[in-house]
Amino acid sequence: MSIVPNSIVTPRSTGLAVVLVSTLLWSLVGLFVRMADADLWSIIVWRSVFAALALGPFWLLATGNKAEALRATFSKPGMITIGLAVSGNIAYIAAVQLTSVATVMTVYATLPFITAALGFLLLAEPLNRRFGAAAALATLGIVITSGAAMAMSDAAGIAVSLVMTLSWAGLLVQAKKHPALDLTLISVLSALGAALVALPLLPAGLPSLHMLWVCALLGVLTSGLANVLTLMGGRHIRSGETGLLLLLDVVLSPLWVWLAFDERVDPATLFGGALVVIAVAGYLFADMMPRRAVRCPAP
Repeated sequence: MSIVPNSIVTPRSTGLAVVLVSTLLWSLVGLFVRMADADLWSIIVWRSVFAALALGPFWLLATGNKAEALRATFSKPGMITIGLAVSGNIAYIAAVQLTSVATVMTVYATLPFITAALGFLLLAEPLNRRFGAAAALATLGIVITSGAAMAMSDAAGIAVSLVMTLSWAGLLVQAKKHPALDLTLISVLSALGAALVALPLLPAGLPSLHMLWVCALLGVLTSGLANVLTLMGGRHIRSGETGLLLLLDVVLSPLWVWLAFDERVDPATLFGGALVVIAVAGYLFADMMPRRAVRCPAP
């Protein structure tokens, strides 16, 4: 007999717990990238290789109907999902290489709004009246952060961060729209796809053992395990609600880098990031209250 009441262990509570674990793993990406101390393409290639090596055997052992999984994955929805995953994984590393982790996380914090908007357009998920105001406040925070960019690399980092956020929002919606997709196989193939994209740009020479070790951690824990957990957990909760737990990533990622490398950010970036976090937290916490949701009128 289970000692945990069935009313507590529900698909939704399990989904929230799974997304929480994935968020804690995702928060280590910026720290691992700084620890690797290598060029963009080397990190992408070796991180992807280790992610595929970790997830490939797991998929072979854990998947029953492999033919059906392959058929679903190589369908049009599956290929779109793989493309989004490749884009998001490459953009994440590129953004952290171009600007501060805090700036990347400020843009990434808008994920709930972008995901909720895509969920409304593609899945007909309802939007409440607070969505517009909260999204406007988050946009103001992004504008302030963008205006504080002191170098071209910072501006480029913000743009790439937006690409990353759009890709992940699309991934979350695809996972809910097409539940037949094998998310582990999607992660394996997207890792291999990212490696193939970066391989022609890989510098000559052998990597250091330190860089390989860090990329192994990056690939197994983030590109591998965190990817699968995020998409699996996101299937059991609302698209926009996933962002509530992803807020921890926004706070923890810069914290780890600050503690390890003393990476500081300017006051304007901190203020812009605070506005984004307040907007997201206010929207998501209020959205969990038992209030009537409304649909936005069609344009």
